[in-house]
Amino acid sequence: MTESEIFEQLKKIVAENFEIEPEIITMDSNIVTDLDMDSIDAIDMVAELQKKLGCRFSAEDFKAVKTIGDIVRVISGKV
Repeated sequence: MTESEIFEQLKKIVAENFEIEPEIITMDSNIVTDLDMDSIDAIDMVAELQKKLGCRFSAEDFKAVKTIGDIVRVISGKV
């Protein structure tokens, strides 16, 4: 799966589950300041990603994540 494909899947998950307009979700979107997501939202997003992608992630994987692009790179390293 390419980073572009991962981004599109992630964008869809974020838009559908957190009622965020897909047009504002970019690789540079900060998940806290731009998308107004909190730590509970982040946990929910990771759970949804695990279901959709069939991968397991640890909290350590997402420790330094700040942007959608960071998340895409973490996932890319796992799939």
